[in-house]
Amino acid sequence: MVQPLLEVRSLDVRYGAVQAVDGINFEVEQGEIIALLGANGAGKSSTLNAIAGLVPTFGGEVQFDGQNITNLRPEMLPGLGMTLSPEGRRVFGTLSVAENLQMGAFGMKDPQEIAAAWDRVYTLFPILAERRDQFAGTLSGGQQQMLAVGRALMSNPKMLLLDEPSLGLAPKIIEQIFELITTLNQQGVTILVVEQNVSMALEVANRAYVLANGQIATSGDAKELAASNNLQNAYLGGA
Repeated sequence: MVQPLLEVRSLDVRYGAVQAVDGINFEVEQGEIIALLGANGAGKSSTLNAIAGLVPTFGGEVQFDGQNITNLRPEMLPGLGMTLSPEGRRVFGTLSVAENLQMGAFGMKDPQEIAAAWDRVYTLFPILAERRDQFAGTLSGGQQQMLAVGRALMSNPKMLLLDEPSLGLAPKIIEQIFELITTLNQQGVTILVVEQNVSMALEVANRAYVLANGQIATSGDAKELAASNNLQNAYLGGA
């Protein structure tokens, strides 16, 4: 039996007395696009941040590529093959586009791999190549999102975590972002995406998990979920 690339078991995340994630279980197979859906406050970003080591887990376990990464320091993950493009983009506004991308290659040693990463990102995002010397803070919101994803790709990850990649973007740019997700997946990148644009997420995903009140309310094939009432019931709080 092939082991999933990512396994989340009984994950528990708390902020003081507030329980954000309540013992959830899910897995991501290599080559899949998995969507984590849910209303605001459902626990989606907390789940992603716990996987990425940005918030401590109160209980449970995260396995990635056969290795226990529970509460591993975030800077260790790119070397293992996992990177995060965070909510709100979080680019370094006073650094150039090229300097932001260089941050994503931190820790890489092989000059050929680094050169290949530059080529890949600039091929995916020609606008970043054009604006490589421009301060990241002067880019449009869509361009900053491309930069955030490009930075996450610089370490050539097996798995990319995307937190709200369409947030605050114009409809045309949102379409481009989801086309990019499909392209990256076709290139062999496994993707776990937290997204509030449910219809777009389900259009590109293989499967989805819907969170409500920190628990998985429903899950299944993305197209089947899109056509069922389970999704709406979950969003209304039925866990």
